Amino acid sequence: MPTHAHDHAHDQQDPLERERAHLAASRAALRAMRRDAEALNIADVTANWVNAEVLQGEVEARIKALADLSGTPLFFGRLDYLHAPGTDLAEGAAGENFYIGRRHVHDADGDPMVIDWRAPVSQPFYRASKKDPMDLGLRRRFGYTGGQLTAYEDEHLTDPAEAEQHSKLLQAEIERPRVGPMRDIVATIQPEQDEIVRAGIGGTVCVQGAPGTGKTAVGLHRVAYLLYAHRERLARSGTLVIGPNRSFLHYIEQVLPALGELEVKQATVDDLVAHVEVRGADDAAAATVKGDARLAEVLRRAVWSHVRKPEEACVVVRGSRRWRVPAYEIEEIVDELLRRDIRYGAAREALPQRIAHAVLVRMEQAGEAPDDRVQDAVARNAAVKAVVKEVWPPVDPAKLVLRLLGDAEFLAEQAAGILTPEEQKSILWAKPARSVKSAKWSAADAVLIDEAADLVSRTHSLGHVVLDEAQDLSPMQYRAVGRRCSTGSATILGDIAQGTTPWSTDTWEEALAHLGKPGAAIEELTLGFRVPREVIAYASRLLPAIAPDLAEATSIRDAAGDFAIRRVPAAELDAAVIAACQEALAKEGSIGLIAADARLPALRTALDAAGLAVLSPGEETSAEARLTLVPATLAKGLEYDYVVLDEPAAIVDGEPDERTGLRRLYVCLTRPVSGLTVVHAAGLPERLG
Repeated sequence: MPTHAHDHAHDQQDPLERERAHLAASRAALRAMRRDAEALNIADVTANWVNAEVLQGEVEARIKALADLSGTPLFFGRLDYLHAPGTDLAEGAAGENFYIGRRHVHDADGDPMVIDWRAPVSQPFYRASKKDPMDLGLRRRFGYTGGQLTAYEDEHLTDPAEAEQHSKLLQAEIERPRVGPMRDIVATIQPEQDEIVRAGIGGTVCVQGAPGTGKTAVGLHRVAYLLYAHRERLARSGTLVIGPNRSFLHYIEQVLPALGELEVKQATVDDLVAHVEVRGADDAAAATVKGDARLAEVLRRAVWSHVRKPEEACVVVRGSRRWRVPAYEIEEIVDELLRRDIRYGAAREALPQRIAHAVLVRMEQAGEAPDDRVQDAVARNAAVKAVVKEVWPPVDPAKLVLRLLGDAEFLAEQAAGILTPEEQKSILWAKPARSVKSAKWSAADAVLIDEAADLVSRTHSLGHVVLDEAQDLSPMQYRAVGRRCSTGSATILGDIAQGTTPWSTDTWEEALAHLGKPGAAIEELTLGFRVPREVIAYASRLLPAIAPDLAEATSIRDAAGDFAIRRVPAAELDAAVIAACQEALAKEGSIGLIAADARLPALRTALDAAGLAVLSPGEETSAEARLTLVPATLAKGLEYDYVVLDEPAAIVDGEPDERTGLRRLYVCLTRPVSGLTVVHAAGLPERLG
């Protein structure tokens, strides 16, 4: 596949010049589309100011979406079809050319100049091969330098003389140094990734992906695809991307806007369940019990334990008449509501109406003709309200969890036969909190409150949820996410080998069951595009100890990458780490210095003494500041051109158990795109020997 020379500006027939002219014309057409949107006058087309506000908001969103991002190529590929799409192949109609790009662009006549990468006609750009050309004569990829079209590369899919080979431009795009936030991969999506991206909205998809297989990018592009294919449905029901922490969300937040999607919300699981202020922390044992799915049953019992048997009749006085509903009849109403599968709060709202209905039946038997207004008035009667308060009292979710964690007797009652006495003791507060406000809630407590809140009233469900780094969630956190897409679908992304919580997932089947999506499709991505081959092979030595069932990842990266392991005397460790950082800074791209949290103060001091400026994770790298000091606990999901890894033994020792420690080390080893230097004084874990 030749990448053509491009120094023929004088030759008007030079294909590169023609492609540049198409790029210039497409950019001009996009500017015209934006001007048209800006010139829209909606003053006379709406019935009232509310509609006008809504429409104005939509127009402004369209103007924003039509922005031309100067450093971002408008199109990255061209497809030359052998036949016109939709024609019978036998008719021999000449094929058409389509430019594939980030968004649709049309000219003044409405003819397309650039086709959205998500459109059906674009699919062969990602899927076609020599074996299945999908009616393509030619696939052309474009190379850009700083927004300028500088090269192209052709693949003749039906030419038997042309051998199948890796695209050099594709390789270059994948290996381009990473400065700044995460980029979209719209130009480099691979066939197995494209299959996941274009999976239908009806089902949930779980993607098990080794480091560097692009699972996060695949999840984000799937959201963009679903918004394109089902825009109206998702505009009504909403979409959400859930990531492990703020720095990760900051890192990925530019991807969807670059694809023209501005409306997708992003959050962490902690954001979803923020019913109380989290100021405390659990030890590993307590957090593991609180995250166990059995707690859902404990909470269910605790909520419904508030319903009591009615002791007295309800007597309603209206004018000169008294209407009496006996206790046994109220008990029948309560039993009937308990049998129905509805939330505690909904049943509580139904109870006064049911009692009022029983009063109306008596009125009708006495010859009166009451209507609905009478029933509503009776439901609000003080005597009815008193019965409801006595029989079906309101439940405040936070107060309920406060009582469970602070009252040993109440917990023992609700957890009998579910939690052992030791487990109950592990989650009880040593000193019960006085109030919801003063309690030192932990992150796991907030999830319990969310579960209780859903038992009282149903959580709002979205149309589609993407959950990234899912392997770290507890069963109770999975339930919290599952509630947010109970009527919608989800894309679950993760890597069992990167689970670094004591309660992390052992199998995806188990996780999907807790999410309420049992039987969802599980896809495995094992072909890496990011991590150099030598580095992924080295890190994979840990797999038998941390995830024995997983297939080892491979890498398409021909570049071996810079890879070095240096052992130094303990007294020289800090100096050797600084020297490795300085070597990396002499190269192009971003550098991550990853270390155990306990090592950060010493390294910060050494960096300051050497005059090296460092960023914190999530802060944007720039040409001036390219070195980030990354605590091992925050490295997940991030990537750097070069990684300097400090003292692996300290990273393993920083975790509550060895398996979690080795998984954390696996995460840290697999962050580089171009090179890795491991600097250590203590011995390496034996698997890495």
